[in-house]
Amino acid sequence: MFTRGIAARIALAAIASAAVGLVILAVGVAVVGADVFTALMMEAGDSAEHAREMYDGSVTTVVIAASLVAVLASVGLAVVLARMLTRPLREIGSAARRIADGDYAARVPRDGPEELASLADSFNQMAASLERQEQMRRDFIANAAHELRTPLTNIQGYLEALRDGVITADRATYESLHEEAERLVRLSRDLDALADGDAGTTPPRLVDLDLAMALRSALDLVMPSIERAGLRLEAGGVPQALPARADPDRLAQVLANLLSNAVRYTPSGGAITVGAERRPDDILVSIANTGEPIPADDLDHVFERFYRVEKSRDRALGGAGIGLAIVKQLVESTGGRVGAESRDGQTRFWFSVPA
Repeated sequence: MFTRGIAARIALAAIASAAVGLVILAVGVAVVGADVFTALMMEAGDSAEHAREMYDGSVTTVVIAASLVAVLASVGLAVVLARMLTRPLREIGSAARRIADGDYAARVPRDGPEELASLADSFNQMAASLERQEQMRRDFIANAAHELRTPLTNIQGYLEALRDGVITADRATYESLHEEAERLVRLSRDLDALADGDAGTTPPRLVDLDLAMALRSALDLVMPSIERAGLRLEAGGVPQALPARADPDRLAQVLANLLSNAVRYTPSGGAITVGAERRPDDILVSIANTGEPIPADDLDHVFERFYRVEKSRDRALGGAGIGLAIVKQLVESTGGRVGAESRDGQTRFWFSVPA
């Protein structure tokens, strides 16, 4: 069991190296050195026996003493080196066990040689990522529970009021119940879309299409909502034709989500601007709307699931915080990228389609 530890193995390796060196030195001193010394002394007129006695009494004794000191020194240095190397590894192992037990705040200091310091950096990055993922999971569960609870509570309230005769079963009541039920259906569909994207069970169906035509079709579908909201549509930045290769269904869903998002958050009298352009390696589509800007700290999180810039406002407007997460998932599944910008009273969402 002792020899399985890295410290013990380093110590044994150091001792073995020192032993091999001492053996070579001892052989050289005892055999070669003795013969050379004896020959030199005999040339000077001394006898072989006396020369050997002188050599053994001086050089051999010193070599033996030096060998013992070298062995002890090598063992001590090996132990010190082993402790220096194993201490950071023990800390990393301890932190890993803490993370396994649910303590995602565990971190390790950046100590030791560069290789171990680099290992500590990698471990800390992994721990930070796990901590973020765990927080996102908790937020996801909490927000999903809220989104389910709100319409279910409303439906339950209406049904109890109908049962007790507090309200009458008129058309307005049924429309309210239907609206809450549709909200649940939309939420379940969005969750299904996220789950399908995570599982990767439905690969993209890439075909040659005219992206400009797909964009105009999406605008035709959302135009009644734009008119009802009293908004202006500016789509002069869309070319007559934009040949591309994309998944028609996913592209339509991305455009529908971004356009409905723009309609939802543009104040009455505001404008929605749509543009598209071909670049060397892809096609860039942008949908911008006037209105209250998104704070800079929130821009990096708007594509996260259930993330809201302003919780109360989004819930009042009916958003569940999933639409942009689906957009990101659908765009990236076909090799594109997404992004958002918000400044000077205008918010712009964009995505790319590989050319």
